[in-house]
Amino acid sequence: MQFQQLRSFVAVAELRHFTQAAERVGIAQPSLSRQIHTLEADLGTPLFERGPAGVSLTQAGEALLPFASRIVADVDTARRAVEQLIGLGRGRVRLGATPSLSTSIVPSLLQRFRRAYPGIDLQIQEGGSRDLERSLADGALDLALIVLREVGTDPALAAEPLLRERLVVASTEALPSQVAIDDLRRRPLVMFRPGYDLRDATLDACRQAGFVPKFAVEGGEMDAVLSLVEAGLGAAIVPGGVLAGRRGLHAARITPAMHRVIALAHRREAPLPPAAEALRETLRLHLYSRKLPGGDKLLF
Repeated sequence: MQFQQLRSFVAVAELRHFTQAAERVGIAQPSLSRQIHTLEADLGTPLFERGPAGVSLTQAGEALLPFASRIVADVDTARRAVEQLIGLGRGRVRLGATPSLSTSIVPSLLQRFRRAYPGIDLQIQEGGSRDLERSLADGALDLALIVLREVGTDPALAAEPLLRERLVVASTEALPSQVAIDDLRRRPLVMFRPGYDLRDATLDACRQAGFVPKFAVEGGEMDAVLSLVEAGLGAAIVPGGVLAGRRGLHAARITPAMHRVIALAHRREAPLPPAAEALRETLRLHLYSRKLPGGDKLLF
């Protein structure tokens, strides 16, 4: 489901009229109808009953409406909060991100932020979650996109969970839709460097399944690992979102399911500079409007 589809759905549900709803959201009526049809196809059920007496909600539409209305209201609130900072023409924001998030989320986020705040200087630091947490605690970063660990973050930091990402097996081989962890016992793996959260997650899952995985190559960051998988050297466990545009790679869901939680961290006691606060709000808007890979879930 995409935000524009939910906004159109809420408008039709409130006005009970497709043409009036299209005027409210500012698009042509055929475009609004396509959004509704796509949403219904994605959910696998009709949301409206269309008849001579007008438009009415189906049972599925009634169930969706309160959730969709809340999402639309939250986005509008967040947008207004960002618009209040439109006058922010100067400043600097220092953002840290893990290599996988630097590949999947950060480029389009910063593109959106740059359009809204062209005068803000952007500084990016790429690293593992532990390194980024240290940089935050030392005051070298304002914000960092990190992976939450079971042991928790530094108590000096506040971490806001944003997104739960599903992990998948990536390979050049055609894979079934689901792969059991135990199936990796017979597959060579391309492994991330020590200290990388995906390395720890892979090793922990294999240990729980009762085996130590075989490494074809180890020691890489995200781009290197994906390139080595594309070269046919082995499979790798990665977030599904990083495979966009990698047409030579196949993905399979893992059973039992593997996930990781992405959070935005900052120093607990230090107020965020205005530019960092603007980036934080832009990130929330960006995640709301972004089409998520299957199995991913927003946490705010």
